[in-house]
This record gives sequence, structure tokens and C-alpha cells, in this order.
Amino acid sequence: MRRLTLPTFSVSRLARHIAAAFSAFPRPHNPSGQFFDICRMIKIEHSIFALPYAWAGAFLAARQLPSARSLIFLTIAMIAVRSFAMAFNRLVDLPFDRDNPRTRNRPLVTGAISVQQTRTFCWIMAIIFVLACAMLNMVCLCLAVPALLFAAAYSLLKRCTMLCHFWLGATLGLAPLAGWLSVTPAVPGLPVVLLSCAVLFWVAAFDIYYSFQDIDFDTAFGLYSAPVCCGSQGALLLAGFSHVMTSIFLLLTGFAAGLSWPWYALWLGISVLLFMEHRLMQPQDLRYVDTAFFTLNAIISPVVLLGVLLGIYL
Repeated sequence: MRRLTLPTFSVSRLARHIAAAFSAFPRPHNPSGQFFDICRMIKIEHSIFALPYAWAGAFLAARQLPSARSLIFLTIAMIAVRSFAMAFNRLVDLPFDRDNPRTRNRPLVTGAISVQQTRTFCWIMAIIFVLACAMLNMVCLCLAVPALLFAAAYSLLKRCTMLCHFWLGATLGLAPLAGWLSVTPAVPGLPVVLLSCAVLFWVAAFDIYYSFQDIDFDTAFGLYSAPVCCGSQGALLLAGFSHVMTSIFLLLTGFAAGLSWPWYALWLGISVLLFMEHRLMQPQDLRYVDTAFFTLNAIISPVVLLGVLLGIYL
């Protein structure tokens, strides 16, 4: 498969497209303040959840250090598609966020960022994502728009099915596959498919935990989530099952990829962290929801990447 050449999609042309798109924003009195509002809206710090898995997929495909070109444009694409999905989610959830006490201080609700600015931001991120995919290879380019649609669909599913948690998991589960295809635009190998399944169940579990914060609101407004549909204990069991599946698929990833002993040592540590996360979550006491949702999970994805690197090189 031939790569698209830089004269067709040059970095300078990409920069001009981005600059032209940003010109649609009204000039704020405090540009740095609005920049931080945008970062707060899309929770830029949560990029740590998916990005290490994309890099892990790239290393599994290359079995060595991937090219700088692949890593750079893979990183740009991952940040762009995640930012698009988060901003789109904020747009479609705006009617609910205005009424939910937990979300009333979000920038789009308070007016710190306008609806038009958010729409423009979504288009900017979508364009950057497609162009970054074009800089990788033709397979990534052909899959770019379907990937955007797949990511956007999550925002609508909570209105009709509790499987929204697993759709979100499948969306982030595309990260290892994206990493693989950025290096080897061919049929994904078994190791990266197993890693994607691990990510699917891992994300579904912590999204179920996160939804406990809104169980009363979701019930009142007719929204679907595991705690609403299954009850608190049923949702905990479903999250626990998802964590068990995460651990199993991570173990199978190591076997399929032929990773060495450091992977299994770190796999054991990850399994302990997942157990701790499950023990921390109590529907009647949500004091530790941030610890379970962000702190522990922010550790797990970099550790998976570290395990892949050590498993390949040692």
C-alpha cells in the first residue's frame, strides 16, 4: 500500500487549513482564558486514557520503534478525534447539562464558550483528524470518516440503551487498532485485536462507575445507564465482570504477542489495581469516584504501554 505523499498533503497546507478554521472564532478579550476553557470542556487531561494504547498498537505492529512520521501523525490524529468526540458530546448533551447540578459549571453551559464556537471546534478537529490520517496511509484515510461517525454515535446512545458504556469502550478500543494500522496498513494481528477487547471492557467498567454520579438525574430524565437499568448492585456486578474480562484479554494479549516476563509482572499489577478500583466503588458513598475513575485508570494505560515496550525489548 503506497503512502500519500507530502506534496499532496503537506504540513504547511495542513497548518493553513487549521489557521483558516480558527479564524472563525470571535477574538476573545482573554485568549489564554478561552484556551483553558476549551481544554476544560474536552477534558484534555483524559487523553492519557487512549493515547498510550494507540502507541502500544504501533509498537506491536512494528516490533520495534515505529517511524517518527507514524508516531507524530498518529498522536495528532488521536488527540484530534478525541477532542472532536468530547466537543460533540458537549453539544448534544447541552440540554441535559443545563439541568444537571453536576454539569452546570461546564464552559458551554455557563457561556464561556458559545455553541457556534463549539461547532467550529468540532469541524476543526474533524479536519485535522482526516488530514492526519491522510498523512499516515490510504487505509487510515479511508477509515477516518467512519471512525468519526462511530465516535460521535456514543453521545446519542444514552437516550436509548445502556449499551452506551460498551460503545464508548469500543470507541476507545479502536486506539490500539489505529496504532497498528498507522504502521502496518493490513489486516490487524491477533495481539492488537485482543488488546482492543481489553480496552473495550476496561472503559465500559469505569464509565459504569462514573454513571453512578447521575443515577437520580438519569432516572428523572429517562436516560439509560447500567445503574438505572440494572440497579446499583447489578451495575456493580456488570462493572466487575468487565474488569475480569479486561484482565483476561490483557493476559491473552501477552501470549498472542509473545511478550516476555515484564508484561506478565505488570499485568498482575494492573489486575490488582482493577480489583482496588472495584472495591473503592460504593454506590452509597461516591467520595472515591474520582480516585476510581481518573487516578487509578490514569496509571493503567501508561503501564500497559510500558509492559508492551518491556515485553518486546527484554
